Formats: sequence, structure tokens, C-alpha cells
Amino acid sequence: MSAPSATAGAAPLTPATPPSPTPGLAILVLALLLSIQPVTTDLYLPALPALTRDLGATVAAGQLTLSALLLAFGCSQLVWGPLSDRFGRRPVLLAGLGIYTAASVASALAPSMGMLIVWRVLQGAAMGAVVMCARAIVRDLYTPLTGARAMSKALTGLGVVACLCAPLGGMLAQWLGWRAALLALTAYAVGTLALVALRMPETVQHKNPQALQPATLLRTWRQVLGHPTFWAFSLLTSATYGGLFTFLAASSFVFIEVLQLTRTEYGWMLLSTSAAYFVGTFLCRYLLARLGLRRTVAVAGGMSLLGGCGMALVALAGWHQPVALLAPFYLFMLGHGIHQPCGQTGSVGPFPQAAGVASALNGFVMMLAAFATGGWIGAHLNGTIWPLIYGVLFWSVVLGTTSWTLVQKFGEPRHAA
Repeated sequence: MSAPSATAGAAPLTPATPPSPTPGLAILVLALLLSIQPVTTDLYLPALPALTRDLGATVAAGQLTLSALLLAFGCSQLVWGPLSDRFGRRPVLLAGLGIYTAASVASALAPSMGMLIVWRVLQGAAMGAVVMCARAIVRDLYTPLTGARAMSKALTGLGVVACLCAPLGGMLAQWLGWRAALLALTAYAVGTLALVALRMPETVQHKNPQALQPATLLRTWRQVLGHPTFWAFSLLTSATYGGLFTFLAASSFVFIEVLQLTRTEYGWMLLSTSAAYFVGTFLCRYLLARLGLRRTVAVAGGMSLLGGCGMALVALAGWHQPVALLAPFYLFMLGHGIHQPCGQTGSVGPFPQAAGVASALNGFVMMLAAFATGGWIGAHLNGTIWPLIYGVLFWSVVLGTTSWTLVQKFGEPRHAA
């Protein structure tokens, strides 16, 4: 466990030495907390075209159930982060999981697209507390390099969950309807809430009683936002998530409506992409042990760029079949399994005493990119595969450039002065 160091200008800290979770429990809880994001998005994607038609809404309105959720997810972290630095991760986690559970039930019962969007926004805000705390807990318990390895283990668990979500969502949507797919989120939230409530101790060793004071908060934000390592890794996580979100937001319409897959087939297709991500998290740990952080990210940047360019070349060649388009995208997902653990831990690494705020700002930047991507996709879906191709290609170029330039220059996390 890393020893906290004082942040410049920080207020006096209240002494506290809470017990640490066992390594196995920590990884299990982190995996479940981080997995709430793909559960919330992937599980209902096979049902998205059907719920859009059933509620008599436009494609753009259907896209808002995803993009508005992610905007709320990103913005809410700016509130949850300082709260967790002040009061600890555990109470924020319990509150977030409780609100998420209630919003999940309401989403499944929504009578209109407008109400569904409202409840999905609340669900996204609650999800912000859960994921932000998970990233901050990694910094509470580990140094940056060790944290990248621990994060990759937790994200391996996320890969398992994501693999199950896609086919499960497709089967639920096909057999029981889209409301059943949304209701399944409730069961996941209740189980995770019970585990955190009964087994997970507080991980913040020193809570900051002045973390919510405006002057302290502004000083901390300025410190985080002025650090080049934060921006190098935040751009990395934003670009890799932007590429994934492009696929998530466009693929259900492209593969079901344009390429004529059934909802169940689409679910299995998503499983295959999650499996590639799953393998990427194992590859991340292998490369970190042998190459270190910066060279590992550089290798992953090459995978991402090859994946995006490969999809574009396949599409330009006229091979508009699911298997042909998916093959290069698997390379992108392998890179995603490396970029996320390295990027998330790297962006928070310099700020041991402000891990909540740094995690929140990283999440906010990621979700701004995702929201902008969702808006672009909603406006450009036109009954062809090209919005999907152009989006993934764009983000893969950003990823390759960031991996080989900014991360190489600023990629060794240093404690903030």
C-alpha cells in the first residue's frame, strides 16, 4: 500500500487508519464496481432498436438513453469526487448503489421515451459515484504501477461481465422484451450493494475535512488540471472510450438494421468483442511486467491504430459483412484492454491525497468525449455502415498519436508538487 504524501496547499488532515480489504476482496469489489458501466450500457443495447420503436421515438431520441446517461455519469463525478475525499469512499458507494437500484426499477417501468431518458440520467449520475470510487480506491490501496496491474485484474473481471451482458441482453430482449433487459440491471445493483455493505471497509486513510470548501476545491482542481501527466492519460482514456462508445452507440443499428443480424446474434457478436477486451487485460499485465508503462501504452497504440484503419480498409473494399468488419475491431478492443487500466491509474497517480477529485475529472473528460460522440452518431446514422467506420477510425488515430507522443513525454506519473 502506498504511503500518502501531503498535497501542496492541502488542509490539515484528520487522522484515521481504517482496516484494508484483503487483496482478493479488493479485486472482486473493484471488478463489480467497474463492471456496472458495461452492465448499464451493453446489456440493453440489443433492445435499443426495439424500445425506440415501441415507445414511438426517433433514433436520435433512442440514442439519448445512452448519451444522456453518460453525460450525467461524467458530470456527477465532479460532485461525488470531493464528497468521497471528505467523507470516504464507503458512504458515497452505498448512496450511489442505492440510487442506481431505484432508478433501474423506474427505467424498466417507464411509460414514454421522455421518462426513460429522465430515469437513465439519474441512473448515470448514480453510476458516477460507483465508478469514480472504484478508481479512487485503486489509488488508495496501490502505487501507480502496481495499481495498473491491479486495475487490469479488476478489468479482467469487467471483461467477464461484459461477455455475459451482451448475449444475456439479446436473449432477454428477444424472449421477454426490452423492459426485462432493463430490469436485469436492478439485480446486479442489489447484489453489488449487499457485498459492499457487508464486506467492504473504508479505504481512505486520511479524510480531508475541508475537501468541500470552495477555495480548497478550486485549488485541487487547478492542481490536477495543470498537471501534464493527468492530461496525457486522460486523453488516452477518453480516446479509447470514444472508440468503444462509437461502436456501442452505432453497432445495434448497423448490425441489426443494416446488416440484418437478429438481436440474439448481435448479443453474441458483442460477446466476441468483450472477449477480445478480456484478452487485452491479460496482455496488459504481461506487457507491464516486461516493458513498463510507457512502452506498453505505445504497443497498445499500434493495435488501436491498426484496428481503426483495418475497419476502414475493409469497408472501402466493399466487404460489408459482420465478420469482415469485426476482425480488425478485435485489435482495437485488445488495445482498449491495455489503455484503460494504464490510463485510469496513470491519470490519478500523481494525486494520492486528491484521488477522488482526480478520478472524477478523468471520468468527466471521458464522458464529455462520449457525449459528443453520441450526439454526432445520432445525427449521422443514415442506414449505412459509414458512421460506425468513420467514428472508430477517428478515435484510433487520436489514440495512436496520444500513445506515441504525450504518454511517452509525460507518462511516468510523478507526485504533484
